[in-house]
Amino acid sequence: VQLQASGGGLVQAGGSLRLSCAASGRTVSSNALAWFRQAPGKEREFVAAIRVLGSGGMTYYADSVKGRFTISRASAENTVYLQMNSLKPEDTAVYFCAKREVWITDYAKPIHYNYWGRGTLVTVSS
Repeated sequence: VQLQASGGGLVQAGGSLRLSCAASGRTVSSNALAWFRQAPGKEREFVAAIRVLGSGGMTYYADSVKGRFTISRASAENTVYLQMNSLKPEDTAVYFCAKREVWITDYAKPIHYNYWGRGTLVTVSS
Protein backbone atom coordinates (compact mmCIF):
# COMPACT_ATOMS: atom_id res chain seq x y z
CA VAL A 1 0.00 0.00 0.00
CA GLN A 2 1.35 3.40 -0.94
CA LEU A 3 0.01 6.67 0.39
CA GLN A 4 0.65 9.94 -1.35
CA ALA A 5 -0.13 13.20 0.39
CA SER A 6 -0.52 16.40 -1.61
CA GLY A 7 -1.96 19.87 -1.37
CA GLY A 8 0.58 21.56 0.85
CA GLY A 9 1.98 24.97 0.13
CA LEU A 10 2.53 28.49 1.37
CA VAL A 11 -0.45 30.39 2.70
CA GLN A 12 -0.99 33.51 4.78
CA ALA A 13 -2.39 33.32 8.26
CA GLY A 14 -6.15 33.05 8.14
CA GLY A 15 -6.08 31.24 4.83
CA SER A 16 -7.11 27.72 3.87
CA LEU A 17 -5.62 24.63 2.33
CA ARG A 18 -6.98 21.23 1.48
CA LEU A 19 -4.71 18.24 1.79
CA SER A 20 -5.38 14.97 0.00
CA CYS A 21 -4.03 11.51 0.64
CA ALA A 22 -4.53 8.93 -2.07
CA ALA A 23 -3.94 5.23 -1.54
CA SER A 24 -2.64 2.99 -4.29
CA GLY A 25 -1.21 -0.47 -4.68
CA ARG A 26 -2.53 -3.41 -2.73
CA THR A 27 -6.00 -2.73 -1.39
CA VAL A 28 -6.14 -2.85 2.36
CA SER A 29 -9.32 -2.33 4.26
CA SER A 30 -8.64 0.36 6.80
CA ASN A 31 -10.79 1.40 9.69
CA ALA A 32 -8.46 4.10 10.92
CA LEU A 33 -7.34 7.00 8.74
CA ALA A 34 -5.38 9.85 10.24
CA TRP A 35 -3.31 12.95 9.70
CA PHE A 36 -0.25 13.81 11.72
CA ARG A 37 2.18 16.68 11.46
CA GLN A 38 5.75 17.37 12.39
CA ALA A 39 7.27 20.79 12.81
CA PRO A 40 11.05 21.31 12.71
CA GLY A 41 12.67 20.12 15.91
CA LYS A 42 9.44 18.70 17.26
CA GLU A 43 7.91 15.26 17.55
CA ARG A 44 5.24 14.05 15.20
CA GLU A 45 1.86 14.99 16.59
CA PHE A 46 -1.70 13.90 16.00
CA VAL A 47 -3.97 16.20 14.00
CA ALA A 48 -7.14 14.30 13.09
CA ALA A 49 -8.50 10.82 12.57
CA ILE A 50 -11.54 9.19 11.15
CA ARG A 51 -12.92 5.86 12.29
CA VAL A 52 -14.47 4.25 9.26
CA LEU A 53 -17.99 2.94 9.92
CA GLY A 54 -19.70 1.71 6.80
CA SER A 55 -20.08 4.58 4.40
CA GLY A 56 -19.49 7.13 7.14
CA GLY A 57 -17.33 7.44 10.19
CA MET A 58 -16.55 9.18 13.44
CA THR A 59 -13.99 11.96 13.52
CA TYR A 60 -11.50 12.97 16.16
CA TYR A 61 -9.34 16.08 16.39
CA ALA A 62 -6.47 17.49 18.37
CA ASP A 63 -7.59 20.37 20.54
CA SER A 64 -5.29 22.72 18.65
CA VAL A 65 -7.16 22.23 15.37
CA LYS A 66 -10.69 21.55 16.56
CA GLY A 67 -13.17 23.83 14.83
CA ARG A 68 -10.68 24.78 12.11
CA PHE A 69 -9.76 21.48 10.45
CA THR A 70 -12.06 18.84 8.99
CA ILE A 71 -11.08 15.29 8.07
CA SER A 72 -13.15 13.44 5.52
CA ARG A 73 -12.85 10.57 3.10
CA ALA A 74 -14.03 9.47 -0.31
CA SER A 75 -14.10 5.70 -0.08
CA ALA A 76 -14.68 5.18 -3.80
CA GLU A 77 -11.49 7.10 -4.49
CA ASN A 78 -9.45 5.62 -1.63
CA THR A 79 -8.74 9.17 -0.59
CA VAL A 80 -8.76 11.00 2.71
CA TYR A 81 -8.83 14.78 2.96
CA LEU A 82 -7.90 17.40 5.50
CA GLN A 83 -9.60 20.74 5.03
CA MET A 84 -7.66 23.36 6.96
CA ASN A 85 -9.24 26.75 7.60
CA SER A 86 -8.17 29.76 9.66
CA LEU A 87 -4.58 28.63 9.44
CA LYS A 88 -2.08 29.95 11.95
CA PRO A 89 1.73 30.19 11.78
CA GLU A 90 1.91 27.44 14.42
CA ASP A 91 0.24 25.08 11.93
CA THR A 92 3.43 25.15 9.87
CA ALA A 93 4.70 21.58 9.57
CA VAL A 94 5.07 18.61 7.29
CA TYR A 95 1.74 16.83 7.24
CA PHE A 96 1.56 13.06 6.96
CA CYS A 97 -1.36 10.77 6.30
CA ALA A 98 -1.49 7.35 7.90
CA LYS A 99 -3.72 4.34 8.09
CA ARG A 100 -4.16 1.05 9.89
CA GLU A 101 -6.54 -1.80 9.33
CA VAL A 102 -8.17 -1.92 12.73
CA TRP A 103 -9.40 1.00 14.81
CA ILE A 104 -7.68 1.47 18.12
CA THR A 105 -8.63 3.65 21.05
CA ASP A 106 -5.03 4.91 21.18
CA TYR A 107 -5.50 6.44 17.72
CA ALA A 108 -3.47 9.57 18.45
CA LYS A 109 -0.13 7.78 18.71
CA PRO A 110 1.78 7.45 15.44
CA ILE A 111 3.42 4.21 16.47
CA HIS A 112 0.14 2.36 15.93
CA TYR A 113 -0.12 3.12 12.22
CA ASN A 114 1.14 0.65 9.63
CA TYR A 115 1.13 2.77 6.50
CA TRP A 116 2.44 6.29 5.99
CA GLY A 117 2.56 8.79 3.19
CA ARG A 118 5.71 10.79 2.46
CA GLY A 119 4.34 14.07 3.76
CA THR A 120 3.47 17.45 2.32
CA LEU A 121 4.80 20.75 3.63
CA VAL A 122 2.41 23.41 4.88
CA THR A 123 3.87 26.83 5.60
CA VAL A 124 1.73 29.54 7.15
CA SER A 125 3.15 33.04 7.09
CA SER A 126 2.19 35.70 9.59
